[in-house]
This record gives sequence, structure tokens and C-alpha cells, in this order.
Amino acid sequence: MHPADAPPTEGLLGHPAPTVEPATVIPLVPPVPETRGLLSPEPEPEPEAEPHREPAPEGARPARRRSVAEDTLTPEEWRAAGYTPPTGIPIPELTAGAPGEAPWPDRMRTLLRTPMSERPAFERTARELHPSAAATRNVPRILDLTLRIGELLLASGEAAEDVEAAMLGIAHAYRLDHCEPQVTFTLIGISHQPSLVEPPITADRVVRRRTSDYTRLNAVYELVADITAEKVTVNDAYRRLAVIRRNRHPYPAWMLALTTGLLAGAATFLVGGRIDDKAWLVFASAFVAAVLGDRLASMLARRRLPEFYQFVAAAMPAAASGIILSFNDWGLRGSVVITGGLFALLPGRALVAAVQDGLTGFYITAAARLLEVIYLVAGIVIGVMLILYLGVGFEAKLRPDESLAGVSYPPVQLAAAMLLTLAFATLLQTDRRSLALVTLNSGIGWASYGVLAYNAGFSPIVATGVAAGLVGLFGQLMARYRNGSALPYVTAAIGPLMPGSALYLGMLSFAQGHSSAGLVSVSRAAAIAMALAIGVNLGGEIARLFMKLPVGGERPSLYPVVPRRAAKRTRGF
Repeated sequence: MHPADAPPTEGLLGHPAPTVEPATVIPLVPPVPETRGLLSPEPEPEPEAEPHREPAPEGARPARRRSVAEDTLTPEEWRAAGYTPPTGIPIPELTAGAPGEAPWPDRMRTLLRTPMSERPAFERTARELHPSAAATRNVPRILDLTLRIGELLLASGEAAEDVEAAMLGIAHAYRLDHCEPQVTFTLIGISHQPSLVEPPITADRVVRRRTSDYTRLNAVYELVADITAEKVTVNDAYRRLAVIRRNRHPYPAWMLALTTGLLAGAATFLVGGRIDDKAWLVFASAFVAAVLGDRLASMLARRRLPEFYQFVAAAMPAAASGIILSFNDWGLRGSVVITGGLFALLPGRALVAAVQDGLTGFYITAAARLLEVIYLVAGIVIGVMLILYLGVGFEAKLRPDESLAGVSYPPVQLAAAMLLTLAFATLLQTDRRSLALVTLNSGIGWASYGVLAYNAGFSPIVATGVAAGLVGLFGQLMARYRNGSALPYVTAAIGPLMPGSALYLGMLSFAQGHSSAGLVSVSRAAAIAMALAIGVNLGGEIARLFMKLPVGGERPSLYPVVPRRAAKRTRGF
């Protein structure tokens, strides 16, 4: 039978194939080779190597054969294109059991930086799960507990990544596997998706108050460690959280006021560089000015004025005291008093947290925290500049070189740096057991800075970055030794490295009408601050490189290591 006389066969889309007329064939085009199974009534035999497939329903579109190019794509190329590779996504396994040697921030960062579709559902202790366990879970109560703990961590200045890691760890410990926490500067939220056919449960909480109580922060860390180790029930966690909230600060208000003066006084020996008969008068002036500024700021806080105005008022007494000391020919180093007052006010904690959030990919939180730092520094600058303009108008004899003595007397300045750190740690409500380690870490950082800047001839910016890196490294090691947060061991220890002298020099240059010199000094202060924050973060990351990752308890060979993924959110385009 001629192919043209054969009955029509259904096409690929289920419609009758058109009848081919011999007269319509163009002789210039070579005929298409006959394909068996389409125009011929004889069935085409299937190849022997073809696997068995279920017959497709009538009218359905048959599966398209994959091309050679598709078969040669690697899983990495499929993943880069945003599609699931043909072989599927391998599901990793994390530690099955209690924290063991790895603290909960490391284990939860591994989960946090893993896409939800690739997260293992059970990285906790293997135990019997009753059929009614899922029905008895109070999901809103668990989410509320997670948000309350995350609020305390964020209010204490913890990085956004660590807050999300803690929230994810709490949710997983209480059998809420499909959770996604979100943290911004003032709002934290968490969403739980029970299944693909159930609506998600979402809860959020606004962080309205921020406190600097590192004793409370360590207590919250211990609570999260016990929860992730599955040692605490939900009710017990609520009781412990209530106790943490009710606990008073370890140091009374009058002691904190005196400690503020001690911090400013120690800063005068740090930047002045020597002990003589005039140094003690300068110390006393800075002490009294700092205490007076602290009381003024507290009075404005009780009147519910914003923190910006509190910093303006707190910066004025130190500047006024320095101007008063400069109205004589005795060389009482009024500039040193002003610089010491700046050390007591510079927001190092907020700066470190802002840069750390930016480096780990939390750009919204980092931008908000950096804007907070800018406002606080602007308040300090305005308070000092108002007094400096008055002093320059009355021809005050301010000598900025008095606060740029460098490391002229290393033993004196090392002791002053450690005393400054001790006072700063007390202001941050650090636990008494940690004060010695914090002070030791500060001595390491300041000694490294002095060796690099004045013996090796490094730039002050580079020396500050390297010294801050060592502070971050040892601070992370100390935190792991104590099973707590690294903030108490790092924030106070970088106090002596803050750019107080460069900032004062820039403000004085602006007050005297030297705009170009003032801009250079302010830019230098900003560069030192950025090097300080980046160095602290880099030191902590280096410490984590040498720490043990969570492997599988008693049988590590059955649980492959899941590396901590990078915080890359974009490829730069």
C-alpha cells in the first residue's frame, strides 16, 4: 500500500494527521525519510533497553525525550540555573543528639545557612515519638517562647545571625521542623509551615527596649543550650525565662556612675601617656565631668527624651572641663580631658554589631544599626562642638597634640587600657567571673597595637585591624571555654582601641575653621572604627575555622560533616 493511501494516524497533540497529497510535493525538496509508527499502520517495536513505562492516558501529551545537552549538565549547573538536578538534591544529616562538643550557635548556623528544602528534619536526639505527640504540641506557645528569647538576644546587641540561629534551634528542639525565622533591627518574626496543604502559622514581636546586660545575655545562652539539648520542656523554659527577666542587674546605679568616671579617668592616662603631678588633676577633672554627664543623661532619660539628646548632654561636661583647664599657663592638658570623655561615650557595641550584620548578609539590620551609630556619634559631636565653639571664641589654649602622645610610656598605658576595659565591662553588666578574662583580652589587644604601630611602623589603621582581630579571636575562644556569648569578651576589650583622639582632633579643627584638616581627621576616625569592627568579626570567623563541626556523636562515620555555608546573598550582579 502506498503511504498516501494509508488511513490517517493521530498526531502528537491528539488531532488527526493531515492527508498528504502527491500533487502537493515540491520536487526541489528531498522527501523526508519514512518514519515507522507515524504514517505506517505497522507498530514500531520498542528497544530492548527501554525501561517499562505505564501507558499514557488517552489524549495525554507523551513525555518529551531529553536531549544530549540536558543529559550532560552537571548538578552544579542545574543548581546554578535554579532547577533541581535530574539526580535530585542530596539530603545531608546533622548531629543526632545533644550538642556534644559543638556549641549550639555552630550547629544552628549550619541549619540556618542551608535552604529549607535541604534541611534535615531530625538532627536531635533519637527517641520514641508517640502518635499523639504532634497533636499535643502547642505551636503558638512554642513560637511565642522562641520570639521572647530572640527579643532578649537582639535587645542585648547580639548579631542577627546568632538571633536567628537561636530561634531556629528552639523551634527544632520542640519538633517544629519547617520554620523560618526573620530578624530586622526592631522586628523579629518566625513562620511555621506544617505541610504543603496547611496554612502557615506566623508570629512576630517588636523590640522596643535595648539593654546592656551581659549577665542576662549569658543566662539566655545557657537556656538556649539546654533547650537545644532537649533538657527543658516548654513550661520549664517559660519559668526560667521569667526568672531571667526578673533578675536585677549585678551592679547598682551608683556604682555604674562612679565606673563611668573611672573609665574617663583611665582614658586620660591612656592618651596622655604619663604620670606626673598634673596627670592626677586631669584624672580628677575627667572623673567628675564623666559622672556629671552620666547624671545629666539619666535625668533626660527619665524625662523620656530620645537617646540622641542624652548623648548631647553627656558630652558637654567633659568638653567644658577641658576648656576650663586650658585657661591658664600651667599646661593642665585640657584636650586630654575632652578625649577621655569621648572614650566613655563612643558606641563601640553598636558599631561592632552593625558591621558584623553587614558581613554576614543581614543588610537591613546592618544599615539600621549603622544609622543608630551615626546618630549617637552626631549627638556626641554636637555636644562637644557647642562647647568648643565657645572656648575658641574666648581664646582657649587647646593643644590637640596633648592627646596624641602615642605609646610613650608602655607600662602606664597598658595598665590604663586594662583599667578602662574593666570599667567598660562593668558598665555593660558583665558577670563578675568574666571580668578577669575580659581585662586580659584587652591587654593582649593593646600590646599588639603598640608593637605594630610604634615598633614595627605599621599604619594605625592596619595596627588597629590586626589588634582587633586578635581580640575577636581570643574572645571567641574564651566564649567557647565558658559556653557563652562572645560579646562580653570582645565589646569591652576593644574600648582602648576606639578612635577618640582622631575624632576630637577633627572636631577641634572644625571649631577652629580648618575644614580640610577636620575632614581628614574625621575620615581617619571612621577608617579606624571600620578596621576595628571588621577585625573583631574576622577574628571570630578565624576561631570558628579551627573549631570542630557537628559530626555524629558516637558513630561519626554515619553522619557526614555539613560545612557552614557562606553568607553569600548575591554574586555581585
